[in-house]
Amino acid sequence: MTTTNGSPSSSSSSATISSSSEANNRNPNPNPNPSSSSSNTMHSWWESVSKAQARIHALSSLLASPSLISLAESDRPARSLLNSSDAYLAVSAALSHTSAGSGDDPLCQWLYETYQSSDPDLRLVVLAFVPLLAGLYLSRVVTFSVSSASGSAPSLAGFEAVLLALYGSEVKVRSGKPLLISIPDLSQPSLYHTPSKGSVSTHKPTIGVLSPPLEPQIAVKSTKRASIVGIALDCYYRKISLMPSCSKIDFCEFVSSWAGQDCPCRHEFDDDINSSSSPEMRSFGEEGGDIENAAEGMGGLAIQDRLNGECKWEGVGRNSRRGSRVPLPWELLQPVMRILGHCLLAPLISEEVKDAASASVRCVYARASHDITPQVILAARSLIQLDKSTRKTAKDALMFAAPGPASNPSTPSKPRRPEVLLASK
Repeated sequence: MTTTNGSPSSSSSSATISSSSEANNRNPNPNPNPSSSSSNTMHSWWESVSKAQARIHALSSLLASPSLISLAESDRPARSLLNSSDAYLAVSAALSHTSAGSGDDPLCQWLYETYQSSDPDLRLVVLAFVPLLAGLYLSRVVTFSVSSASGSAPSLAGFEAVLLALYGSEVKVRSGKPLLISIPDLSQPSLYHTPSKGSVSTHKPTIGVLSPPLEPQIAVKSTKRASIVGIALDCYYRKISLMPSCSKIDFCEFVSSWAGQDCPCRHEFDDDINSSSSPEMRSFGEEGGDIENAAEGMGGLAIQDRLNGECKWEGVGRNSRRGSRVPLPWELLQPVMRILGHCLLAPLISEEVKDAASASVRCVYARASHDITPQVILAARSLIQLDKSTRKTAKDALMFAAPGPASNPSTPSKPRRPEVLLASK
C-alpha cells in the first residue's frame, strides 16, 4: 500500500526530519572536542617554528656564520633572530658591501622570500632591515647617478625587489583607497567634546588626505622612487615598537646623511642643551658627592653629537656615517618625521637612540630651512622643542631627587623622640 503525501505518518516523519535538521544547523558540533583546537594550535605553532628554523639555517649558510644556528633552538626562533645583535651586524655588513643589492644577490633574495612568508614574526625580521635597505639604496642611487657618466652603474635590483615586496603588500591592504584623516573644527569651543544638539555647527568636518591611493608598481621608476621607499618606511613605523635599537640608530644615521650633516644651522636650538656642564653645575658638584653624581646623570641626558663641528655619537662602529645627501620630497619625509618622533618621545627608548634621533631631526631642520619647506620646518622645529622640554624635565627631576649638599647619609631621616625622664617626689 502506497502512502499518500497527506497521510499523518508522512507529515510526522517529515516534521521529525526537519526538526532534527534545524537542531543540527543550530549546533553543528554537539559534542565539541577540546583537544582538536589545542592540536590545531600546536600544529600552527610547530609549523611557524619549522619555517623560522629553515630561514635561520638558510641565512646562516649565506653569511657563513654557524653561530646563528643557535637561534633556531629557541621556542620562538624568529623573535630570537629579530633581537639578535650579532645577526643584525652580520646582515648589515653583508648588505653594506659595494657588490650587494644586485639582482642575483642571495641575501636580498632571502629577505624577499622571508617577507613573503605568512609568519608575522618572520616579516618583522625583514622590516628591521628596512632603514638599512632604504638608506643604502637611496644613497647609492644618487652616487651612481653622479658617476654614471664615467661608466655603467651597478644594478640595485635586489634592493628594489625587497622594497617592491613591501610596497605591493601595502597596495593589497589599502585596496585602492586613500588614507584619510578628520581635521577638527577649531571654531568649536572644545576639540574633545561633542557640542549639544542646539549648537551643532552646519559646517561639514574637514577631511584631509594623509596618503593618496597607491598604484601597483612592477618596477621602481625614478618618479615613484620616493613614494615606494616612503611606503616601506611607513610599514616599518607601524611595527616600530618591536624593532631593535640598532635598527632605529641606523635609520637616524641615514636620515642625517640624507639631509646633510655639515650645516651649522642645525645647532640653532643648542644654546642651552649642555647646561649640565656649566660652571654653576660644576660648583654644585664640588660641594657634595651626591650632587656630583646627579650632575653626571644629567650630563648623560645631553645630546652627545658635537665633536669638532661634526655630528657624531658614541658607539661601536658609529664614528663614520654611511649614505649621501639625497632629495627629500614630502612623500619620503612624512614617515621619516613619524619615526623620528617615536625615537625621541616614546617611552622605554634608550639614550643612544634619543641622541641619534635628536641629532638627526636637527639635520632635517637645517635642510628644510635651506630648501624652504614650511611643513618640514614646522614638524622638525616642533620635535626639537619637545625634545628639549623632555630633557629639561628629566634634568629637573634628577636635580630635585638629589639630596642637598649638607645632608649626611649617616643622619637619620626622622627626628628621635624626646626622652622622658621620670623623677620621684
